[in-house]
Amino acid sequence: MIPFFLIFFQKLMITTKKNVSLITFGFLFFLSILKVEAKPLIRGESLFETNCSVCHLGGNNIIIPEKNLKKETLKENGMDTISAISYQIINGKNGMPGFGGRLTEGEIEEIASYILEKSETNFK
Repeated sequence: MIPFFLIFFQKLMITTKKNVSLITFGFLFFLSILKVEAKPLIRGESLFETNCSVCHLGGNNIIIPEKNLKKETLKENGMDTISAISYQIINGKNGMPGFGGRLTEGEIEEIASYILEKSETNFK
């Protein structure tokens, strides 16, 4: 009886160690994803402040006030996706110059992601 119990206990410990290892790996992987996801938003914020905040401080628009970056306005104007915002940043429109020649595609996408994220709280 005792040897069977020891074999069972040993297998249980091996299984538990594997499970703990898998759980630990999964948790660390999840944390690394969070860290990677946070970087583009921080970089997007910095790029936004450098390139966009002159006209869009606080999500507003000093040129055409009704064309601000608030969630409802973006939705009403079909600008509530990364691709739509990126297109606008690249090409400009009305009083907004295009930034396609000044920013990389990655930088533009980071700014667009930041705008969408901040529009959820109307830049508060």
